[in-house]
Amino acid sequence: MKAKTRIYLIRHGEIAGSEVLRYNGQSDVLLTPKGLDQYHLLAQRLKDVPASACYTSDLTRCVQGAEILCAQREMAFESRRELRELSFGDWEGMAWTELAERFPEAWKNRMRDFVEFRAPGGENLLDLRDRVVPVIHQIVSRHVGEEVFVIGHGGVNRIILLDAMGAPPSSMFRIEQEYGCLNIIDYYEDGNPVVKLLNG
Repeated sequence: MKAKTRIYLIRHGEIAGSEVLRYNGQSDVLLTPKGLDQYHLLAQRLKDVPASACYTSDLTRCVQGAEILCAQREMAFESRRELRELSFGDWEGMAWTELAERFPEAWKNRMRDFVEFRAPGGENLLDLRDRVVPVIHQIVSRHVGEEVFVIGHGGVNRIILLDAMGAPPSSMFRIEQEYGCLNIIDYYEDGNPVVKLLNG
C-alpha cells in the first residue's frame, strides 16, 4: 500500500468585523467569540486524529487555533510566516466599497485580473502560490506517512487545494472556504494528492 501523508487543512475561525467585506490580508485582526467556539468544535471533532505535528500561520487568528487544537494532546506547534494570508499592501484593512470609490480604475483592474493584479506594496496570487506551495510540500516531505494539522487563511487554503487538484489560480473562487472549515488532503508518494474533504 502506498504511504500517504494526510493534511488536515483548517481555515481560521470568524474574525471581528467580518460583516463588512474588506481586505484584512496580513493585518492581525482578532477572532470573535464565535471564532473561538469554531476552533473548540473542531478540536472535539478531531480529538481522535493521531496527528503528529501542527503548522500554522503566525497571525493571531490562526495561532489561537493551534493553541486550542494542540492543548488537548500536549503537542507543540510551529508558526510559519509563509502561511500568512495574501498581502494587500496599501489596501490592507480597507473595505471593498471604499476601494471602489477611492481607486475606481485600480479596482476595475483588480476585478478584471485578480490573478496578476497587485495592490500597491502587495502580492498577487502567483506570489502567494510561490510562497505557500513550497512550504506545504516541505511539510509533506517531513511527515511522510503521518497526519498533520495546518491552519491557514481563505486565500492560502484555496491555493493549497488548487495545487493539490492541479488547477490554476484563476479557479480560486470556485472553492468555498468558510470560517472554521476543515479540508482533508492525502498526499501519496507517487505525487498524486487526493482531496478527501472540502470546506467541511
